[in-house]
Amino acid sequence: MSGLAVELDRLGVRHPAARDGAAPALADLSVRVAPGEQVVVIGPSGAGKTTLLHALGCALPPSAGSLRLDGQDPWTLGAADLRRLRARLFLAPQTPPLPPRQRVVTSVLAARLPQMGLWASLASLVHPRGAPQAHAALERFDLGDKLWERVDRLSGGERQRVGLARALLAPAALWLIDEPLSALDPARATLALRALTQVARERGVTLLATLHQVDLALANFPRVLGLRDGRLAFDLPAEQVTPALLAELYASFEHELQGLAPQAEAPVAGTAAAPAMHC
Repeated sequence: MSGLAVELDRLGVRHPAARDGAAPALADLSVRVAPGEQVVVIGPSGAGKTTLLHALGCALPPSAGSLRLDGQDPWTLGAADLRRLRARLFLAPQTPPLPPRQRVVTSVLAARLPQMGLWASLASLVHPRGAPQAHAALERFDLGDKLWERVDRLSGGERQRVGLARALLAPAALWLIDEPLSALDPARATLALRALTQVARERGVTLLATLHQVDLALANFPRVLGLRDGRLAFDLPAEQVTPALLAELYASFEHELQGLAPQAEAPVAGTAAAPAMHC
């Protein structure tokens, strides 16, 4: 599989519900990501990290500048071409959209829906096809024993790892992974990042992830984008990201920079699933 190229040229994005006169969520953002490259985006809360992934996932249109995926502007494509492009994208939100009463095997195999017909998709809900592949993906995240569990019996961290396991089965050339470690303990956070980066490298998939854990970002990604107030503060190899640069990036948000260690996994209250953000 060949990764997907990303080109942003002075990209600006405004949220549809933003008040008149409000600053854009992203502004004047110019970035190039080569096919198969692995890039992490860091920055304080409100920097625009999630907005960037949603723009790349075709969930938010540009308000200025341009966005191209493999040389194509998604917002100028016809319906059929846009569907084909979206089938090459996988967006994993921080809270995965997993139906609570669904079995884990079905949730993981749902990543294959872009390449399945309607009847095959419906049949898979009753008799999941590909359980061995789903089990292998879950094993990469230390969840092989949860294959036939119901989603509402999982902890928050387990649900998050199920969402990441879906990426391994998705027929995608671009993975957009949003804050994948927020509910994971340190050991499982490291395991999850290693699984994602290793499989992406083996397949040639382009990987863009957002992280709050700066130490893990620098240790696992060769290239780092620093966002602040919707603008690019720096775009550097990980070894060139100095404490001084981080202090400036997180100025007035030092508590986030100092408190980045992942938390222990805990059950989540309720069973409502977040709306899907796949493209």
